Amino acid sequence: MENNNVILQVRGLRKTYGSGENEVRALDGVDLDICEGQLFVILGSSGSGKSTLLNMIGGMDAPSSGSILFRGKEIGRFKDRELTDYRKRCIGFVFQSFNLIGELTVKENVELTANTRKDPHIADSMLELMGLSEKKKKYPSQLSGGQQQRVAIARALAGDADILLCDEPTGALDFETGKQILKQLERLSREYHKTVVIVTHTREIAQMGDRVINMKDGRIVSSYENEDPVPAERIDW
Repeated sequence: MENNNVILQVRGLRKTYGSGENEVRALDGVDLDICEGQLFVILGSSGSGKSTLLNMIGGMDAPSSGSILFRGKEIGRFKDRELTDYRKRCIGFVFQSFNLIGELTVKENVELTANTRKDPHIADSMLELMGLSEKKKKYPSQLSGGQQQRVAIARALAGDADILLCDEPTGALDFETGKQILKQLERLSREYHKTVVIVTHTREIAQMGDRVINMKDGRIVSSYENEDPVPAERIDW
């Protein structure tokens, strides 16, 4: 996919824990570019550094060295308020465990990130997009796993995020439900031109990405542009 509109740049990113003989390099010199509207996949086994990288991009953790530039601005130089705004307004998170608040209804969960000043109907719009309009008064415990994950995606989108970060979004779901979630993420990228980053350990899922990086021991060991991504409908793992 030819796209020169880079939204996020990572340069020389390193993250270490401990020191001396106990030092662990979670990230060891990572460079990458993510373009607007791209479906970007980070592939790797457990412990490869992929989730650490996602947390760095999302401003949830600070690197030991290196830089992350969002639209040309280095997030490592953001003040506390700027970093909070970045996480709230620019980044949407979708986790494996859904992370919905059980005491709130579906709509109330989505409203947690909704920019109602910009659009008072944004929560309803995102639930409609995810096919959940009839569930908005339900509670998470009354939904299936797939429905809960769609609520999580709607919540991430309600803040009008520039980048959607998805950490093993199908990990807690059965195969058919997981495929439906992948179709929703694919649709957001292809039809709505959202920038979607998916972390996965599954090679078959990686086939749907426009660009794929493969991580091992905190490093990118391979990277390629996928000129003919496999539609989520045809993925089998």
